[in-house]
Amino acid sequence: MTITQLHYVLAVAEHQNFTKAAEYCFVTQPTLSMQIQKLEEELDVQIFDRSKKPIKLTQVGRKIVNQAKNIVAEADRINDIVDQDKGFIGGEFKLGIIPTVMPTLLPMFLKTFIKRYPKIKLKIEELNTEELIQRIHDGHIDAAIAATPLKIETIKERVLYYEPFVGYIPSSHRLAHKNTIAPEDLDINDMLLLEDGHCFRDGVLNLCKTLSVPEEKAVQLESGSIEMLVKLANENMGMTLLPFLNTLDLKQKEQQNLRYFSEPSPAREVSLIYNRNELKIQIIDALHNSISGIIRGAIAFQNVDIISPTKK
Repeated sequence: MTITQLHYVLAVAEHQNFTKAAEYCFVTQPTLSMQIQKLEEELDVQIFDRSKKPIKLTQVGRKIVNQAKNIVAEADRINDIVDQDKGFIGGEFKLGIIPTVMPTLLPMFLKTFIKRYPKIKLKIEELNTEELIQRIHDGHIDAAIAATPLKIETIKERVLYYEPFVGYIPSSHRLAHKNTIAPEDLDINDMLLLEDGHCFRDGVLNLCKTLSVPEEKAVQLESGSIEMLVKLANENMGMTLLPFLNTLDLKQKEQQNLRYFSEPSPAREVSLIYNRNELKIQIIDALHNSISGIIRGAIAFQNVDIISPTKK
């Protein structure tokens, strides 16, 4: 039994196809198939039921895959131990970020981080929270930045910052005359929301859910981007709530539509999340220290209430 064979088994288990698994592992399909067959012969069991399409794990195969994940992770940990002992902070690191954080966060920290840690090769993907969790579990990304708490036993959360909610209210709106707003001022029926699947939407819904009952509308306006919510509000289609960092790049005219909450302000918790058995902790520490230091300096506020998004 070899670590390489276990890597091949995990690839087939994930892709449920020998050809796709071979492409993922950068080997020929006959090579991958032969190595898996050798392992099955050595163990005298059948790991995959090849008669089914897509390929399925046998009952014992599922147990082998679960153990193989642990073995491969522990084998990779040896390199991590050596790197930490040498004080080396580098190598490839795959990071996922939710859509409502990525556009504002990256420009604030990425250039400084790359300059400080030139040996780290960051690969960054924009994914929703559900996809991030799955990819962390599958080992396809090393860490992610998401709204928390998630309360998942296998995932560790390290808070980066707390980001206040800010009202974006056009001049024709019923709340435009107010200098500050409070949660009880909000009405879900004139609120522009992100599409389902965005955790920021869930935070807004949690804030509004006890304040009013949704009504049937002739037109239900939702968007996949915060920028579109601002444009719809500018057309007097309703108000919206924005994460604080998204307000920093608004045009001067649009800044006049911002209304901050009276203290304590509702906010969302944004954290660096990763598998509790994750390797590359020295890179995670570097990311956490860099991001939290920069962002906390940009968000000057106190006494915030934390709105916990649901698992989206």
